[in-house]
Amino acid sequence: MVDVKGKWALITGASRGLGRLVAVAMAEQGCNLILHSRNVEHCSEVLGQVKSYGVEAYTVQAELSDMKQLGNMLAEIDRKNIPLDIIFNNAGLQTTYRTEFLETPVDEFELSFRINTIAPMMICYHFLPMMTERGFGRIINTSSDINLEPQQAPYSASKSALDKITRDLAYAYRDTDVIISLANPAWCKTDMGGQNAYFEPETAIPGLLVGAFVSDKKQGRYFNAQDFRGMTLKNAVAKAELQESPYQ
Repeated sequence: MVDVKGKWALITGASRGLGRLVAVAMAEQGCNLILHSRNVEHCSEVLGQVKSYGVEAYTVQAELSDMKQLGNMLAEIDRKNIPLDIIFNNAGLQTTYRTEFLETPVDEFELSFRINTIAPMMICYHFLPMMTERGFGRIINTSSDINLEPQQAPYSASKSALDKITRDLAYAYRDTDVIISLANPAWCKTDMGGQNAYFEPETAIPGLLVGAFVSDKKQGRYFNAQDFRGMTLKNAVAKAELQESPYQ
C-alpha cells in the first residue's frame, strides 16, 4: 500500500459531494492537495477542512468545458513547481434526463464530452510525462455504470468514451509505476445524483481512493466503489490488489 504522506494530489470538482469526500480522506492520510472548482471561493470550506489535518493545500479554478480556462489552470499548477503524484478526475456534468430522448440536442452531447471526456484526458496528457520521468504516478478517472438509458445518452456516452480512452492509455503504461484506473462511485445522493439515488455519498469511500494506494503495477482496472463499502482503507487496498488487470 502506497504511503501518500507528503505527496501531492489534484482533485477536480473538490468543492462538494464525492470530490470533497475524496479530498478530506486524502488529507487524513497526509496527502497535500490541489483543489479544483469552477470558482476558488467554492472551495473555501473544504480548504480549511483539509488544512486542519496539517497538510499543504491550495485551490485552482477552471470551467472544464472551456479549454482555455483549463489550459490556464494547468499552467498555474506548473508555475507552483509542485511534483504532482496523484490525479482524481472527479468533476463531471450530467445533463437533463430526457424522457423524449429523441429530442436530445447536440449541445448537450458537446458539453458532456468536453467536461466528462476531453477535460480529464487533457489533464492526464499534461501530467503523465512528469509522472513518467519521476517513475511514479496514480490517475483515477471517475466512471459510471449507467446503461440502457437513452434518456441520459450525453452523460453515459461521454463516460463510456472516458472508460475506453483510460483503458487504452493504461495499456501504454503497463509494467510501470504510473498506474491508471477507473472508479465507479455508483448512484449516490449528491447534488448531481439527487435524493432518489441508492447510496449515501460516504459509502463511496474508501472505494474511490484505492486506485491511489495500490502498489502492484496492474493497469486499467475498474473499481466499483460499493464493493469496498464499510472497509478500512488498508483492507480495501488489499482487496483491490487482488483484482486482475484486463491486460494480464
